[in-house]
Amino acid sequence: MATDRSNLVSARAEQLDTIAAVLPMDRRDELAELLTDRDIETLRHLVNEGMGENTLRALTSDLAYLQAWSLAATGASLPWPAPEALLLKFVAHHLWQPEQRDIDPEHGMPADVEQSLREQRFLRSPGPHAPDTVRRRLASWSTLTKWRGLTGVFSSPSLKSAIRLAVRATPRPRKRKSAKAVTGDVLAKLLATCSTDSLRDVRDRAILMAAFASGGRRRSEIAGLRREQLTVEPPITVENGPPLPSLAIHLGRTKTSGSEHDEVVYLTGRPVDALNAWMTAARIEGGSVFRKVDRWGNVSKRALEPSAVNAIVKQRAEMAGLEPGEFSAHGLRSGYLTEAANRGIPLPEAMEQSRHRSVQQASSYYNSATRRSGKAARLL
Repeated sequence: MATDRSNLVSARAEQLDTIAAVLPMDRRDELAELLTDRDIETLRHLVNEGMGENTLRALTSDLAYLQAWSLAATGASLPWPAPEALLLKFVAHHLWQPEQRDIDPEHGMPADVEQSLREQRFLRSPGPHAPDTVRRRLASWSTLTKWRGLTGVFSSPSLKSAIRLAVRATPRPRKRKSAKAVTGDVLAKLLATCSTDSLRDVRDRAILMAAFASGGRRRSEIAGLRREQLTVEPPITVENGPPLPSLAIHLGRTKTSGSEHDEVVYLTGRPVDALNAWMTAARIEGGSVFRKVDRWGNVSKRALEPSAVNAIVKQRAEMAGLEPGEFSAHGLRSGYLTEAANRGIPLPEAMEQSRHRSVQQASSYYNSATRRSGKAARLL
């Protein structure tokens, strides 16, 4: 019996290999254990339908969590479609009040369920989930239900009411993805730590400069950047100086673009030089641009994980004498708009480069910069 299960898991792992490019393959064996044959077939179908890589990764991650939770909480895999009682149980296990648990140990997620999820590395932080995380996982659950041709009860009044009451009972302050923005002055300090000709310094310098100057690209876009996405543009003429090199980055479909829209952003000057220096030093003529460099200076053939971009920002912040916990890869994105506001660059021009679709979201960085330096903040 154990041999049959082992063979089944191995077969699922091989199936997952066929869609490895869009899945978190560092957890392939765990996914093969958790996901059913029907789950994997659904994911393959989504790949063939052209679903965006980032969306598919998020769906897979949420599906793995849901399956792990269901096995721990009910002893069985997720039923499709899920009954309303199971959805309400999910909410009760994830949106609970710490104060109430001090009074009633049975409140919230049961201890054995929590222990199982922690042992599998699905739970890391103590306390209840963020409401947005719960909503996202329920949305993923609903999406996967629809893709199976089934009808769920995710819009039921009882479920909506349960979430609303749970959120109201446990207020959580909204946290920024990066506590501090990586503005121009901070970026200069990070770049100063990339001062040698080592491959790792050359790579990290290119990552930081390209991510920031291209409008604050998301870490997934930087990690997934391929040589084929880059095209050389005519040099930019400037007064009293030599022409500046120019490069176009074809982002394809992004988180906020339409399915048929090819997003393009541009690099000019020093970021282009930094990117070219890395590709020359690492001999990258095709495929993934940013790759792992081991301790002996060997360059991997595989792309960096998006989490590695975050780790690089934090490592360079620590090397620069900054508090690494205050910075993340998203700080490059927020920092780009904040720096643009500080330099008086018009919002529409900055949004053309950052590719923000929401004026409200992008303008919040401009409003903050204006308020901080305005007369209202300097009455004394």
